[in-house]
Amino acid sequence: MNNQNKYNDIINLEHHISKIHKQMSLENRAVQFAPFSALTGYDEAIKETTRITQDRIELDEELKHTLNKKIICINNQISSNPKVTITYFIPDSKKLGGKYQTITGNVRKIDKYNKIIMLINGLKIPIIEIIDIVICE
Repeated sequence: MNNQNKYNDIINLEHHISKIHKQMSLENRAVQFAPFSALTGYDEAIKETTRITQDRIELDEELKHTLNKKIICINNQISSNPKVTITYFIPDSKKLGGKYQTITGNVRKIDKYNKIIMLINGLKIPIIEIIDIVICE
């Protein structure tokens, strides 16, 4: 059988319309043929690439000394859980850089061994990431 005669038995039949199932709308039929994302995760990768991060600020010795004095002052008041505002760097887990965050809270403990400041709310801030501390009165 050649290709021209292959469908002669059905070519002139009427289009079947089901009496049981409702006919699909043109919009829903079109969705079936919409292109799909051939590269899984491509859109997410593009968004990740365009996401902006901040560079870590390198502290000079004078600022390190000032921060150290403030940490000592906080430690001397630790029994009263002093209220502080701390600005610190959060490294990005996926790319170079990160973001700076400022938070206000009461200090519960300064862990000198692990070099972190623990707030009453449970947040642990690495001392090495801190760029500013304001001791609230």
